[in-house]
Amino acid sequence: MNPELLFEDDHLIAAYKPEGWLVHRSDIDKHEGRILLQYLRDLVGTHLFPVHRLDKPTSGVIVFGKSGDAAAKLQVRLESDTSIKQYLAICRGYCPQHGVIDHPLPPVADFKHQRKRPKSDLPRQDAITHFRRLGTIELPYSVDRYPSSRYSLVEVELKTGRRHQIRRHFKHLSHPLIGCPKYGKSTHNRFFAEQLQCARLLLHAYRLSLPHPETGEHLEIVAPPRGCFMSLIEQFGWQLP
Repeated sequence: MNPELLFEDDHLIAAYKPEGWLVHRSDIDKHEGRILLQYLRDLVGTHLFPVHRLDKPTSGVIVFGKSGDAAAKLQVRLESDTSIKQYLAICRGYCPQHGVIDHPLPPVADFKHQRKRPKSDLPRQDAITHFRRLGTIELPYSVDRYPSSRYSLVEVELKTGRRHQIRRHFKHLSHPLIGCPKYGKSTHNRFFAEQLQCARLLLHAYRLSLPHPETGEHLEIVAPPRGCFMSLIEQFGWQLP
């Protein structure tokens, strides 16, 4: 699955990032050749400037500026209360119908020299996540210690942008996301991969709403998940917001 252009004008583009693609080259994953920024530069024929990021296993909507000035203005918009960043996720169990997770998080340590510091020494940053449950399903499989297994489709809205915030917050809520090797549960990840043919993190950037950085006009970029994520939603009879 290749990236796709969702919106373009003289100042910015919005694109669909498939899971498994890096937004830009990184020493964290030196050997990955699927680089979104490079692909989109070739596609639109102009230099692009990153504004925000999506983790490699996360799919969905992402925006880039066509100039440094446009990117800086986009970043201000994205960090203000005028923007909405919504995600879709599948988590273990029946999570609450709606709620706010207000749980400060320490920075994620990607490199060995960062991991040498005790976690208790790392400064915690404010992190706030809003969510509402869109659907549930109970499957007749004993994945864990129960005779059946329950899952929820959740709409998530970020109020802050900490690294791995959604995955870490749902682990804190005891409803870890499916397909996450770091903060999830391996038995459920394996069940989705082997029995449901969906071996990916089930987290997707679904909707991005913000004022245009130059004109102020309202921009609404929506992209449903694709591939096995969308197949599961249809199979389970869930409805997208």
